Amino acid sequence: MSSLPDLDPVPGDTHACDAIEQVIVPRARDLGGFEVRRALPSASKQMVGPFIFFDQMGPNEFLLGQGLDVRPHPHIGLSTVTYLFDGEIMHRDSLGKVQPIRPGAVNLMTAGRGIAHSERTAPELRTKGTRLFGIQTWLALPRSHEETAPDFLHVGREELPVIDGEGKRVRLILGSAYGETSSIALPHETLYAEAVLAPGAILPFDADVDERAIYVVSGEIDIAGDTFGAGQLLVLRPGDRISILSLSNARLMLIGGDPMDGPRHIWWNFVSSRKERIDDAKADWKANRFARVPGDEEFIPLPE
Repeated sequence: MSSLPDLDPVPGDTHACDAIEQVIVPRARDLGGFEVRRALPSASKQMVGPFIFFDQMGPNEFLLGQGLDVRPHPHIGLSTVTYLFDGEIMHRDSLGKVQPIRPGAVNLMTAGRGIAHSERTAPELRTKGTRLFGIQTWLALPRSHEETAPDFLHVGREELPVIDGEGKRVRLILGSAYGETSSIALPHETLYAEAVLAPGAILPFDADVDERAIYVVSGEIDIAGDTFGAGQLLVLRPGDRISILSLSNARLMLIGGDPMDGPRHIWWNFVSSRKERIDDAKADWKANRFARVPGDEEFIPLPE
């Protein structure tokens, strides 16, 4: 999804729980009837593990004839992970891949040295109105993989491990947790999971990776006596095992991983450890040297 450079989330107040390093409150922006909330990068935190962008899309309801229209745009140096709770997005990319993404499934697009893609609501869905609600994240690639060949992987809902019981349901998207391991291979240690909790459920979140955070999608939770509601990213201190008590029906996203091998430069949809590589990508998109998206002839011009 196209980046929004002026969405700059702000850190929240400090809290009593020593395990929480900071609370990031995303800012919301209406993109022509479609709301995005961006938690990463923030003014005080660029990444949690490899997670360098974290966007909540919606919840949004489209009227008849309307839908999502993110025109073809480029990426380098990252992987995008799209995960929906409601609705559907049609993905098309310059590799020729055409794939609808539906709730509980995963679209993993690796840009590497360069890819272009579009994200739209399919024409048949516009005839009856539709909703859209989900999370899109960008994972920075380690320096050893920044120039890898672009790739695309779709993993169906039924292929992801699910840990279910005691008022908790955890769907593991990436990495390992709670005795399960995702089948999706990544070049950097990463954790990503959706947790749906009933009121009174307790979910442990161990320090199996060095960097961790919890995003509260909906509901209310308690951590060591502090209460947190929807739309907050809780960045945890390394090494502390915590327990999450659900005070209502709640949906959380658990993210994390090993620290990335240095900071990243970010401009528009480009991520790289080298500023000059981003300058090259700008020139390539402006000069039409990226491969186009078959079946989608529109494109987003390079911002001036």
